[in-house]
Amino acid sequence: MKSHIHSLLEQTVDQLKHQGILPTDFEARIQVDRTKDKSHGDLATNLAMMLTKAAGKNPRELAQLLIDNLPASAYVAKVEIAGPGFINFFIDDNALASQLQAALNDDHLGIALPERQTIVVDYSSPNLAKEMHVGHLRSTIIGDACARALEFLGHQVIRQNHVGDWGTQFGMLLAYMEELRTQQGEQAELELSDLESFYRAAKMRFDESDAFATRARHLVVELQSGDEYCHKLWLQFNDISLNHCFDIYQRLGVSMTRADVKGESTYNDDLPVIVSDLAAQGLLSESHGAKVVFQEEFRTKEGEPLPVIIQKADGGYLYATTDLASIRYRANVLQADRALYFVDLRQALHFQQVFSLAKKAGFAPESMSLEHLGFGTMNGEDGRPFKTRSGGVVKLVDLLTEANVRALDLVRSKNPEMDQETLENIARVVGISSVKYADLSKNRASDYIFSFEQMLSFEGNTAPYLLYAFTRVAGIFKRADNIDLSDASIQLEHDKEKELGNKLAQFGEVLNRMVAKGQPHALCAYLYELAGIFSSFYEACPVLAADNEAQMKSRLLLAKLTAKTLKQGLDLLGIETLERM
Repeated sequence: MKSHIHSLLEQTVDQLKHQGILPTDFEARIQVDRTKDKSHGDLATNLAMMLTKAAGKNPRELAQLLIDNLPASAYVAKVEIAGPGFINFFIDDNALASQLQAALNDDHLGIALPERQTIVVDYSSPNLAKEMHVGHLRSTIIGDACARALEFLGHQVIRQNHVGDWGTQFGMLLAYMEELRTQQGEQAELELSDLESFYRAAKMRFDESDAFATRARHLVVELQSGDEYCHKLWLQFNDISLNHCFDIYQRLGVSMTRADVKGESTYNDDLPVIVSDLAAQGLLSESHGAKVVFQEEFRTKEGEPLPVIIQKADGGYLYATTDLASIRYRANVLQADRALYFVDLRQALHFQQVFSLAKKAGFAPESMSLEHLGFGTMNGEDGRPFKTRSGGVVKLVDLLTEANVRALDLVRSKNPEMDQETLENIARVVGISSVKYADLSKNRASDYIFSFEQMLSFEGNTAPYLLYAFTRVAGIFKRADNIDLSDASIQLEHDKEKELGNKLAQFGEVLNRMVAKGQPHALCAYLYELAGIFSSFYEACPVLAADNEAQMKSRLLLAKLTAKTLKQGLDLLGIETLERM
């Protein structure tokens, strides 16, 4: 609907240009919004006020001209001018019913697909050599939800798991393995079975011994130079670490695969080329033995230039060099129109500098959109970054296990007679979904407080509430499985039917808003509101006990579309639905 009104207004603006009321070269920015008060219509625009200066007319006069030149449309029942010049559109109930009917029989629920783009989504990207912790949750699930939604809207999505497989942490592991082999011989391999303990031991040595730290850094350079021994061990470390990651992805229901792993090491051969290309363009400077780039627009508060370090004095490379190489690969090889980076907000300056430099150096065309979609931190109930009681980092696997245990206790308390296998399956879905939804439902850019008690509640904007709402809608059809709906049509007569129909028609708008800014919380809020509106509809409008057969079938179709929308929306968030709870 909204896109239809937008199209009508575009045609109207062209007509006003043709009549000489607007300059022919004028670019009109048309915005159409849903109204909060339905007495003011379903949709509204402030276009007349935006055109006042260009047309040299007052807003209300211009609003009337726009209405007079609006093409006829079966979608629009009435158009009114409000206030200083707002134009309010009342959508025809029959047109809305037809739209909903079409959505029922469409895999994309009647959503008009946008122009197809190639979009790289860079997310999760943990540093290897140790297990994933709670700090990896947000990037992983926010990025995955946006990737799913972009695919649903018809885009070619290329997932990129830019894992940290090339840095100091591997130098530490290599140096520690070297020490163990000196002491124990080849049996030191057995230590790799517990990568986290191995990493902690290596980190302790790195922190307490300058000689060890120097050796670790040297081994990183050797690894980056192609040393065979280092490379063989590095492959072992990587494989074990990635197995840990993909165990977590499977539990989280994340759509990432091994084929999507494109770690820092992928770009190793291109790093010297990046350096020489920057030098050839006169962009490279030297500072304390390191090769850096200064950009005029990036300075400290004191006015000092902020460098982008490309190559350290010892010959090693940094994140910026690898990021520049990956941008060039994504632009030239993947031919990306957009590249979305779901990385902690604290990396904002880094990405601003790297994106700017990538464009200056010609590593990415101006037409390519490079977007850092940063996120805030997950905090404990004390408002500080989430930690264990002893102050350590919480492993992601431990968090998910605790969520499942708590969910099992919750589900068992509500279903004491249920068999163990069913209980465990429901608990698995509820536990993982609660963790994911609690995060996804918060504004991406905000910090939030992690609370098992809140996320496992059946009240409010939570996964258990939405999962239960879906089972309630689906349950209607268990009682109506013999009713033939093949000849049924949607009729919007009751106010609650119209309210539900209007909400269902907004699914496409919400998805487009979600992927435009990488904000899954918009979809969460929509699904929560939809579930609430359906509940009000169900109380006010008897379905199986409707006044007549046509009305019953119409309401069943509305319920069917609600179930389809809830299920699709939750699936795009990476959340599995249940038939019973």
